[in-house]
This record gives sequence, structure tokens and C-alpha cells, in this order.
Amino acid sequence: MLDIAFIRDNPDRVKEASKAKNKTVDIDMLLSLDEQRRDLLAQIESLRKRRNEISQSLKTPKPDQSSIDEGKKIKQELSQLETDFTKLDSDYQELLESVPNVFSEDTPIGEDEEDNQVLRQWGDPTEFDFTPKDHVELGKELDLIDVERAAKISGARFNFLKGDLALLQYALVQLVFSIVTDEAVIKKLVEDNDLDISTKPFIPVIPPVLVRPETMHRMARLEPKEDRFLTVDEEYALVGSAEHSLGAMYMDEIVPQDELPLRYIGYSAAFRREAGSYGKDTRGILRQHQFDKLEMETFSTEETGLDEHLLMIALQEHIMQQLELPYQVVAICSGDMGAPDFRQVDIEAWMPGQSAYRETHTADYMGDYQARRLKTRYKTQEGARFVSMNDATALAIGRALIAIMENYQTQEGSIVIPEVLRPYLNKEEIT
Repeated sequence: MLDIAFIRDNPDRVKEASKAKNKTVDIDMLLSLDEQRRDLLAQIESLRKRRNEISQSLKTPKPDQSSIDEGKKIKQELSQLETDFTKLDSDYQELLESVPNVFSEDTPIGEDEEDNQVLRQWGDPTEFDFTPKDHVELGKELDLIDVERAAKISGARFNFLKGDLALLQYALVQLVFSIVTDEAVIKKLVEDNDLDISTKPFIPVIPPVLVRPETMHRMARLEPKEDRFLTVDEEYALVGSAEHSLGAMYMDEIVPQDELPLRYIGYSAAFRREAGSYGKDTRGILRQHQFDKLEMETFSTEETGLDEHLLMIALQEHIMQQLELPYQVVAICSGDMGAPDFRQVDIEAWMPGQSAYRETHTADYMGDYQARRLKTRYKTQEGARFVSMNDATALAIGRALIAIMENYQTQEGSIVIPEVLRPYLNKEEIT
């Protein structure tokens, strides 16, 4: 969430950002509640101080009756004020938490994905001298994807990955881990992009996929709730990304500054209801209820937060270039970005089966928006400060598999394995 002091000082900017993000929030009401809350707190503190003074005076052998009466009166007044404060504070916190993050100066202003801006492209869209097939056809013909039997046991939008495609998934996992844990790679990307940050590598993590809904709420990722899978008693929520558990690792903790940046790469299954997407991208494995992702998460100082974001984008591009997949980098507009995001950039891979670029990566720079809700801080000589948080897709496995299958298909119906992945499978082609 935003610092209330920032909102007080920048009400117009916060109102404009909320409107641009298509969020309806009554900032004037929030500021009114804030003022009332501060007034009540001042009254409560004043009465508590007076109550303590009276308590001291009543320790004499013969306490003054007027002080006893005043003490009783203050007790009643305090009880009422504290009741009023509890209700007011609840309304205040709920409204404060609903305020979206502001966004960076270079974020495009727009309504939806139609207003996103392409920043650059790498590689040319793959061309064939035959009519290319989509991943669904290829997966069926090569017996690599089985959605029919998965639907029989789990329902729509689940799948079995089989044979060499299953092996290819784990080859991708090993490739990504080998890249982001290699300090030499990080150092080169830091230098090539003129970043003023550490070259320490990412630490691999296998995170929990069940988290408490309150944890996801503090991550500002519980909503839209209808897109989440929750247990019947709502004691747990299934993560929609490893970010949902990685980002909360240091919740309610103060981290020594010399340990920053903290960089993690998590691999896990992810679960989303994909509410409202019926009939959209539901063919094949593009938009599933269960899928696997490699997700990066970093905790840093405010001064290095933007460079951490740029490093993650550089890593995403490096991974795509290693796979030799054509892609474009896209700046997400205000109306299409997440409420907690300060800056969001996506990478879209060329999908010949759709003759279109489709999202395979996202990079979210939050600033201290999530950290303030999580109370994740770091020590400085001047005191504790909130960390700056970033998360970014290292690779969305299912969509990466689609891109490889469709871009590397042959006229004979086989799939050439990207050169960088061949050592993991000990073969050059899937037939």
C-alpha cells in the first residue's frame, strides 16, 4: 500500500493514478478518515496520559475523591473513544489498502492491452515454406499432449505432458537455473545494461504452493478472489505464481542492509481459475488451471529497485535469445497493469500457430508498495526502511513449450530441439 503521508502530500497524483488504472477509490474520504483518525488518537493519548497521572496520585494513603471521580470518568470516555477508533481504523485501513500504486513516468497511459506499447523486437517472426501447425495439432500427432484424458479425470483446462515434451520441460528448468545462478552471466548483463547493482546470483527455491489467504492479501495478490483456488474452509489458497510465497518470505522481518539485494528463483506449479476467460485461449495448453512457472523475486533498497527491475528484464531477454525465439518487449499501460505495480514490462513470444505475439513473461516493479503491507524492512543507521520489491517471470513453461513447438516445427511434422537444450535431452529432434 501507499504511505498515507505520500497520499496527503500528493492527493491529485494518487487520484489520477487510480483513475488511469481503472480503479474507483474515494481519496477524499480516505483523507477525511485519516484526519478523524489522527484526532481520535490525539484525544486517546491525552486521556491516557491524564489517566496515568491520576493513577500516580491515587497511590497516596488518602486519595482525593475528585481524582477518583475523574479517573472513573476518563475510563468511560476512553472506552468509548477506543471503540470509535477501532471502527474508524477498520474503515480507514480497508480504504487505504484499496488504493493502487502510482506508476512510473514512462508508463503509457491507456485503457487496456490495446494501449500497450512495443519497446523493441528481437528476431523476425518465423516463416515457413509450408502451412505451419499449432501446438495442439503437433502435440496430438506426436503424442506429446493429452487434454482429452486429462479432462476425463480433472475437467477442462488440464493436460498430460508426455514423452520428450515432459523431458523438454525439465530441460528448460535446468537451463533457466543454470543462467540465473551463474554470477558471470549476471555480471555481464549488469555491465551491458549499465546497471549500478550487485552481481550476486539468484538462489534456487522450491516454495510452498499453499499459502494463507491473509498472506496473499498482504501481498496484494488475493484479488480478484474469483480467480483463486481456495480450500473449502478457505484456510489455504493455491498460489497463482511462486511469487505469492516468495514475496512473503520476509513478512514481519527486518533484514540487515548488508544482506541486500536478496534474489530468489522459484519453481512451482501455479493455479488459476482464469475466471471470465471461457472460450478465450482455452484450446491446448496456453491458458490452463494448472501450469508450471519459474519466477524471480528480489528485495533491495529503494535506490537500486529500478535497476533490479531492469536486470530481470535483461535476464528474460537473455533466456529468450538463448532459446532463439523471436519476441517483443512491451510496456504495459496504466489500465492494463496490476494495482500494486509501479512499472510493468511484458515479453511476448512469436507464436506461428496464431500468427501473433503472445505473453510469455512479465516483470513487475512494486517499489515499497507490497513491503509496506508485509512489513518487510531493512536496517539502516537512521532506522528501519521498507525494502523495494520486484518479481518477474523467468519462464512460463507451458507457453515456452508452445513457442518452441510452433517455431521449431518441420514440414515432416517433427520438432527440432533448440541447440541450447540438446545436451539435456541427448537428441536434436522430437519425432
